[in-house]
Formats: sequence, structure tokens, C-alpha cells
Amino acid sequence: MLPEIQELAEAYFNALAIPEKARPDSYHLALAAWHSMDYLVSWNCTHIVSGRVRMKVEEINTQFGIRTAIICTPEELMEVSL
Repeated sequence: MLPEIQELAEAYFNALAIPEKARPDSYHLALAAWHSMDYLVSWNCTHIVSGRVRMKVEEINTQFGIRTAIICTPEELMEVSL
């Protein structure tokens, strides 16, 4: 894994104050951001799909100079697509 992705994931993990068992979620977010994905679709409404997480991820991505994917559930994506 690229060191830049690891650094971004660590920034998310530290800022989001999620439990250690959820550390992989920070990598999920980092991979989507680093690869400029348009959407990150997840059912994980505790550690990925929430307003608090979206705000923190956007703040961090701005600091890193990368764009933020739309983070949503599958239902929300279907609403966006219509």
C-alpha cells in the first residue's frame, strides 16, 4: 500500500476517534479518496456513512489537496442516480 494512503488513513482514524476494531474503515475511506472515486457506498452508518464522518473526511481531504467522494448508503446512491 502506498505510504500516502496509509498517512491519509491514519489522519482519518485519529480525527474520527473510532475504535481500533474499526481501523480498516479508515483505509476504506482513504482508498476511495486517493483514487478519486465519485462515490463511496457503504452500509456502515456508524463509522463511514454519517454526517460527522463526512465533515471530518472533507476537512482532511482539503488539507491533503484531494477531492472527497460522495459517501452514502446504497439507497442514497439510487436517489442521486435518478
